[in-house]
Amino acid sequence: MTEKEKRDQGLLYDANYDKDLLLERKCCSDLCFSLNALAPSKEKERETLLHKILGKVGKNCVILSPFQCDYGYNIRVGDNFFANYNCVILDAACVTIGSNVFIAPNCGIYTATHPLDPKTRNRGLEYAFPVTIGDSVWIGGNVVVLPGVTIGSNTVIGAGSIVTHDIPDGVLAFGNPCTVVRTLV
Repeated sequence: MTEKEKRDQGLLYDANYDKDLLLERKCCSDLCFSLNALAPSKEKERETLLHKILGKVGKNCVILSPFQCDYGYNIRVGDNFFANYNCVILDAACVTIGSNVFIAPNCGIYTATHPLDPKTRNRGLEYAFPVTIGDSVWIGGNVVVLPGVTIGSNTVIGAGSIVTHDIPDGVLAFGNPCTVVRTLV
């Protein structure tokens, strides 16, 4: 079984020394560099690059630079998606984002996690767990979404939150760890 196959099955895999995965990340990094070097007024060129980077791009997708991701092909965004400055999506596993999602500046969505045992971790091994964000979600500034989390539709995640577990549909949630404060819908 290849390291990529292990990764895609949620198994412990070699993220740091596997030649194939390193090459894929390098190619994606080059594409992100090109995107980030483009002037904001180069809308058509930016759109073309986003379609090369991301696995699925809905209509009216706007990602402001700088933006960085690991592989790109594991990211799927719906229609009317907006990500503000300094968005980082570490997409070793699938990141599925619905339509009408707005992400404020300085947010991170992470699918990779590392073993707690230092000997295993120091061998470059990690796990990857998918992140899912529903439709009509607003994620405030400086939010971190951790591996394996699902955020329900029609939900607002308050600024500065660290989302460590699933958040249901139609709520306002914030804090560290992020917790539901009240129902919205």
